[in-house]
Parts: sequence; structure tokens; C-alpha cells
Amino acid sequence: MTTAVGNRDFLLPDLGEGLSEAEIVEWRVAVGDVVTVDQTVVEVETAKAVVDVPCPYAGRVVALHGAAGEVRPVGQPLITIAPLDDAPDPHATYREEERAGSGNVLIGYGTGHGGTGRRRRRPRLALAPEPGTPVTADLASGPAAGSPAPVGSQAPAGSPVPAGPVLAGSSRPAGSVSAGLSAPNGTAASADRTAEPEPTGVQSAPLVISPIVRRLAKEHGIDLASLRGTGPGGVIRRADLDAAVAAPAAPAARLAAVPDAPAAHVGLAPAGDGDTVIPLTGIRKVIADKLSRSRREIPEVTIWVDVDATGLLETRAAINAATPDTPVSILALLARICLSGLRKYPQLNAHVDTEGQRIVQSAGVHLGIAAQTDRGLVVPVLRDAQRLTTRELAAALAETTAAARAGTLPPARLTGGTFTLNNYGVFGVDGSTPIINHPEAALLGVGRIVDKPWVVDGQLAVRKVTQISLTFDHRVCDGGVAGGFLRHVADCVEQPALLVANV
Repeated sequence: MTTAVGNRDFLLPDLGEGLSEAEIVEWRVAVGDVVTVDQTVVEVETAKAVVDVPCPYAGRVVALHGAAGEVRPVGQPLITIAPLDDAPDPHATYREEERAGSGNVLIGYGTGHGGTGRRRRRPRLALAPEPGTPVTADLASGPAAGSPAPVGSQAPAGSPVPAGPVLAGSSRPAGSVSAGLSAPNGTAASADRTAEPEPTGVQSAPLVISPIVRRLAKEHGIDLASLRGTGPGGVIRRADLDAAVAAPAAPAARLAAVPDAPAAHVGLAPAGDGDTVIPLTGIRKVIADKLSRSRREIPEVTIWVDVDATGLLETRAAINAATPDTPVSILALLARICLSGLRKYPQLNAHVDTEGQRIVQSAGVHLGIAAQTDRGLVVPVLRDAQRLTTRELAAALAETTAAARAGTLPPARLTGGTFTLNNYGVFGVDGSTPIINHPEAALLGVGRIVDKPWVVDGQLAVRKVTQISLTFDHRVCDGGVAGGFLRHVADCVEQPALLVANV
């Protein structure tokens, strides 16, 4: 797709199964930067993961479509690149010197053209003067690259901006005005208008191009309207903000807020004094939707049993003593036991097809491992786990959980599970009644392993005891199958030698 002659628009690619949009987390380039083929240009957050998006074109950046916090639909322009030989560099002086650190790696993506979904914007508070003070600014012929203004929409030149907070999604987004920045030579689009003095009591909105500057100003509580930009045309640059932060006794103008508003999340209606309002977006929203759907659709039952895990710990110690270079974790042994149980009770390796009114038992075990990350609970999947040896399981589990916590797993690795193993014992709890990972039919949970009194051969002894639970979809089986599976798992935990008969 092209815009101006020779310019090419890179469209937001299809980032995974069922994903129609992505939220811009941080731009890694600015207007005027030169990029190479496959260079990472932006970090985005989908409903499943945070990924870095590489650009397939080389050239100079002439436009960034969307700002940090804005949601872009798949198939819509993300960045516009001009060939180096053809494109001038009118915005080079506005280049931001800071570059974000490396992030997640996008393993692969398609280039499907999605529908033009409705754009959502995270609400944010305007950087505005005191309430009651009108603000005017002249807009050039188009929004500045990197501005939060929706592509193709802007307020007419000279339109007044109401004082006070302005929610994202309006035609004049808070904290960004592209006054006089669209002319190639850096001058205002209309000299006679920009040369006019401002009326008394009228304050221009700050000229800011970089989303980084806006973000840092918000973090430090600096009112950008109080700063004098040293960039061309009065643009506020990173150096200007750093100087304001370092200035002594900077009673530095703070963010203009609604008078008497409680300290709630910026841009959101307060829920009470001191409340923090967290929008349900990204992974948090997907978790909420999926768990709610599971509760609505699946008639789940949870059963549990206490088991003596002393033998399992001794087996692990013996394995690792023999080959210390390739250690095996307790989680890997529990995964092997689950695979043995699912081979014996395949009814639990299934899902209910409600539209087709049928139960589908999967040929392979795609084992999901519940992992807590900084961004929420995710369930990465080991596909065809039944084909792996115990050592291969241990290595795959270590690699997968580490990648999940680092946020580097592609979306395809977070879908398609058929059975989940949940080690909630790492949180120091004994038991749980977890919610099934829809559309799966069962989930095995394992509590912490602790010393407890236990009867062994008629004698009281201190043993390593844990509680295991099975939550299952009562539509796929009855208590006999579920109880048989859980008992098989318990027996293998207590007597690991029983695994030899099933692998």
C-alpha cells in the first residue's frame, strides 16, 4: 500500500489466532529516523502477549500512525516509510534521542488485512491551564507523526480547546498540538496567523512531538505548558524536561487536574477517595473474559486428595544425582504423571463442542502450564507433550515458563491446550478449586509440599505431604473417571515406580 509517491505504509500484521487489534506500548523510532529491513519499530500489546513488531521496509520514517496507549486494528497503517533517495527529511530536527531498550521478539506474523475495527483510546487527562482559561492553537494541515490524534481526523485551525480534562478519543487529544509543524521547512503553515499575538489571558497548548516526553512529564508531575521548548518552533524536547526535573525548588507546575477531584486513576471517573481505577485491557481483559465464560458454560466439579510425596522427592534426587547437568524438576515429574493418567483416562483430554453438540477427545496432549507473570496469569502450551521424554519435558517446561514470564512467547504458544497443570503450591497454599481453562475439560492442581505426620506401615512418621486436586467438566465424564484419574496420579506420586508400567 502506498501514500505519497514512493512512500509505503506498513500495516499492522495479524499477530496471532483470533487477534484483531493491538495496543501501542512504545514506539522504538521517531519521525525522521532511518530504518532498515526487519528493524523493530514498535512494541505492541495484544490480548495474549507483548511483542516487538519489525518493519519489512527500509527507508526514512515519515509518519507514525497512533500514539502510546492507542489501539490499532489489524490491517490498518502502522508506520509510513519513504525511500532514502526520494524523501526529504523535514522532521529530522525533531528526532528523539532516547531509544527504548530491547523487548520481546515477534517470532512470526502474517500480513492479513483485518477489518477496520473501531479505535479505542485509553482515557488520559489533558495537560491544560487553570480551569476557566481558554486555550487556542493553530493546527497545521495534518497531525504530527506520533501525535495521539486519530489518523485522518483533526480540529479545524484555530478551533478553541475547552479548559480542563479532555478524554482520549476527542478530536483534540490532550497534551499534543501539531501547530505549525507540517510545513517542510519547519515554519508555520500560515505565517500571518502564527505571527498574531495571543490575546491577554490566552495560553497556547505546549508543543510536544515525543510520546516519551509526555510520559516522563506525567511521571514527574511536570506541567508541559509551563516549559519553554528549545526545539525548532518552540517544541519541548527531552533536554527541556530533564532540566525542569533537575531544577531546584521546582514548584514546577503540576498537572492540571479537576478541582477537588479525589486521587483516582488519571482520566477516569473517581470511584472514591484515594481509589485506584485499573481499566480492564490487554491480557487482564482476556483473563477476565475467559474465566467468566468458563464459569458460565462449564459445570465444573473439584475433587482432591492428600498424598505422600516423599517417594517422588527421593526419585527426583536420584535422577539429578545421576545426571546433574540435565536436572529434572518436580513439575516435570508431575507432568509425566499427568500424561500417564491421560493415556489411561483420555476422556479428560477433551473439550465440549457446544455448537456441534459433541465431545471431542484430542489425539495428542497439548499440556498447558499455568504461569504467573508480571502481566497476569498465562497458560503456555507444550504441544504433543506425550512425545517428550521426562528430561525433554523438564527442559521444555523451564524454557517455556521463563519465556512466559519474560513476555517473549508468541501468541500461538498461548492457545490450543487440552489439559492444564497448575502448581499453585508455589504461592504457599495447600489447596484450591481453580477455574478450568476454557475450553479444556480438566485441570490438575498441586499444593505446597510440607512436612506432616503420616502413618507408614502402622507407625506415625514425618513425611513430605501435598494435596492434589482435579477440577473437571462434568459433561465429559462422571465421578468414576475423574476419581480414577486422580487416584492414578496420587498412586504415582506416592510410588513413582508405577510409572514404569505406563511409559
